[in-house]
Amino acid sequence: MVSTGNRQQCQIITATGALFLAVGGILLLVLPSEDIKGSPGFMYGIVLDAGSSHTSMFIYKWPADKQNGTGIVSQHSECHAKGGGISSYAGVKGGAARSLKECMDKAMREIPTVRYKYTPVYLGATAGMRLLNISKPKESAEVLKEVEEKLKSYPFSFKGASILTGQEEGAYGWITVNYLLENYIKYGFVGQWITPGRDTVGALDFGGASTQITFVTKQTVENKDDLMKLRLYGRDYQIYTHSFLCYGRDQVLLRLLAHLITIQGSDTSIIHPCYPADYSSSIKLSSVFDTPCVEKQTSSNPDGELQIKGTGNYNQCLGNVSQLFSFSSCSYSKCSFDGVFQPNITGNFMAFSAFFYTHSFLQEATGIKIWTPAHLEDAARVICNMSLQEMGKKSQDNESRLKDYCAVSVFVRALLVNGYSFNDRTFPQISFQKKAGDTSVGWSLGYMLSLSNLLPAENVALKKSLRSGAWSFLIFLFSILLTSALIFLFRAICHKNKDDVV
Repeated sequence: MVSTGNRQQCQIITATGALFLAVGGILLLVLPSEDIKGSPGFMYGIVLDAGSSHTSMFIYKWPADKQNGTGIVSQHSECHAKGGGISSYAGVKGGAARSLKECMDKAMREIPTVRYKYTPVYLGATAGMRLLNISKPKESAEVLKEVEEKLKSYPFSFKGASILTGQEEGAYGWITVNYLLENYIKYGFVGQWITPGRDTVGALDFGGASTQITFVTKQTVENKDDLMKLRLYGRDYQIYTHSFLCYGRDQVLLRLLAHLITIQGSDTSIIHPCYPADYSSSIKLSSVFDTPCVEKQTSSNPDGELQIKGTGNYNQCLGNVSQLFSFSSCSYSKCSFDGVFQPNITGNFMAFSAFFYTHSFLQEATGIKIWTPAHLEDAARVICNMSLQEMGKKSQDNESRLKDYCAVSVFVRALLVNGYSFNDRTFPQISFQKKAGDTSVGWSLGYMLSLSNLLPAENVALKKSLRSGAWSFLIFLFSILLTSALIFLFRAICHKNKDDVV
């Protein structure tokens, strides 16, 4: 049988618990609440950069909710397809499609299955396909159709395979550079996306078949074809961008060979001042002229062999490379070269692709730190005087490319200093980089940022939550009630014990 004291104790505890529940319920009804977002998850996107020399695939991801209409995109992974660029498979049925298989299979493994149908896939072909489209438009269309069908066979959301204009390639490269440098937006230490308010950085791209220069300018762009207006993360940008077709690394080397054949008047053997003195080889004459960048020449032996002997002469190399540019005519207030308008360069720049590889090789092989045009000239002069054997000992670069570094170094200096007009004051503002953080620098990330701007944000789950001030008040009230209840309970127990003693 329960004693009167125990019964009183149980009644007190029950009453106290009921009071807690009643007060808590009332507070939850009357205190202000707000909606909070659940975890948004990730969206994915695939971009295939079909360059002139090879194809690279990049997988990007970003939170399903977005910042000012643009996805916060990061690189998930990358894959480099074996073989040449898709333009190299012109006339080879199925070759371009097969070259993409290994990388696309990797995307199947890395992207969550539930995201397949929401993942956009885009293939952008650059200057190699632009050239093929000029010389062989039918074969160019066949290659694009072939890769389209291949990409459609995967369970992703295929968005298209097309040839980028030079302007698009330059603009997207600029977007990439500034995004990676957090010049648009960055994640603050308080967990919020903030606009840093920094100046943007110009982009210098040197590919296999073209080169691009892009930067923000407040000057009037006299040729409107070189003007682009962009909106990213709630801000507007006016940029100058120009792409020089046939001024990429591979095409420059072919143009230089064709120039030497012409001025030496021989299609059987030539002296090459940009090749090392201990280098000699033979190539198919037809390989030099099989590009729209080189004017076709009549030859008595078009399918014959061309013997090439290097002499390693810097001054003669410079003289011949300089003739690949035209500085003689300009119909605008100012030009870079070949009659192309260019405003004055301003601010910092990032140089990537073959700019980075050339700069890196020169510093490694010569030991010269390149901070000024004079340093670049000194390094190029040293390289042009090196034998092929000496270069091999100084660098771990692919042996097949060593012979070309003298010509490419001389060209890069002429392009940056004589063409774009970088000088002792502005040249040190160029940063030569391959990556920014873990992300490769190129046009593909910039394209995905722009594409994410067109994709709808995913609705994330909403949950009810008390505001922070309400939680503070609730905790304070709970502490008072708990303390009061414990005092009341302690007094009741003491009173019971006193009664028991009496």
